[in-house]
Amino acid sequence: MKKTTISFLLLLFTFIGFSQGNKVTQTGGKYDGLAMTPPMGWNSWNTFETNIDEKLIKETADIMVASGMEAAGYNYIVLDDGWIAKERDKDGNLVADPVKFPSGIKALIDYVHSKGLKFGLYNCAGTSTCAGYPGTRGYEYQDARFYASLGIDFLKYDWCNTAGINAPEAYATMSNALKTAGRPIVFSLCEWGDNKPWDWGKPIGNLWRISGDIYPCFDCEFHHEEGNWSSWGFMKIAEMRKDIRKFSGPDHWNDFDMLEVGDGMTNTEDKAHFTMWSMMASPLIAGNDFRKMSKETLAILTNKELIAVNQDKLGIQGFKYSSEDGLEVWVKPLSDDNWAITFVNRSDVTKKVNFDWKKQLIKDTDFNLEANFNTTSYKIKNLWKNKEAGNTKKAFVANLASHDVITLKLIKI
Repeated sequence: MKKTTISFLLLLFTFIGFSQGNKVTQTGGKYDGLAMTPPMGWNSWNTFETNIDEKLIKETADIMVASGMEAAGYNYIVLDDGWIAKERDKDGNLVADPVKFPSGIKALIDYVHSKGLKFGLYNCAGTSTCAGYPGTRGYEYQDARFYASLGIDFLKYDWCNTAGINAPEAYATMSNALKTAGRPIVFSLCEWGDNKPWDWGKPIGNLWRISGDIYPCFDCEFHHEEGNWSSWGFMKIAEMRKDIRKFSGPDHWNDFDMLEVGDGMTNTEDKAHFTMWSMMASPLIAGNDFRKMSKETLAILTNKELIAVNQDKLGIQGFKYSSEDGLEVWVKPLSDDNWAITFVNRSDVTKKVNFDWKKQLIKDTDFNLEANFNTTSYKIKNLWKNKEAGNTKKAFVANLASHDVITLKLIKI
């Protein structure tokens, strides 16, 4: 055999081996079954950014239990950016900020666990976090062992300062590191949707962000002068990505970002926001200050009927069925052949809802489901009012205020 042929074959085998090796690396190794319904909890970022400390976290955990939020399903307390000291220790280990957490991060985690809650931490795939603290690039396995030794239950993994890094490979590396460390940890990919994580994230993580950061408004774009980037109102995020709902389901959720309920919108808009996240089967991660939470905010966050829509075991994300003159209809298939229907008023004036079921045929082509009201009848329950509302043999008629919602559960007769 000629030297040139041998050289070519060696090069070919090397390339095949490299390609297969990369494929194995990008497969990921998440712990399966940790998030069969969308995770529920609280994250520090939306209200506090990096201004966090152990007193705040303990108080938040206490209120989560005492207020009834834990009983409603909220069980994760997640520390976002800013918990780490500015430098790793001499052995390259992460260190919690000793001023913010004088008792140490392990003691805080133990306290949260003692309340029957779960604990999450934040880091970033890049060389530093979004706020400039030590990132994980090059320390994936070391950091994963550290998290396992602390006993955390959830890792939010961001995407700042990642120039030149391949997203599927970076997230798969951390996924494998967590699996190797040996503790089941929910892996939350906070990649903003830039590299379409729904295409490759299922074997790697339990949930993935589909957008940039949320902003507490109904339908706005908030432009940040520094860095030339935007945050988004919740309705913009709800319809930002087209045709990705088929990639979401039990243990692999499309994450529409943390909730802004109680962070400055009107109660009506908070109600609409919570409804849309429930309809979209998004994780329900509160971000408000529990210590200042109004009874109206608490009532929205703990509405058991809407939470049941979000946590429905079928795990199918809702979709927009129709839109006319600012009045939209969103639908979500539920288990037992039931449906959730939400009317949203995106306009600035009150709208009249007049929905004649007999003239509608709801088809979910992604999951091959259908609601035909001429062949099947349903009882109707108004979920925000928590009362029966007739059945689908008669048109549903109501007035709907600006930015408000009506959510109905259709129960097959």
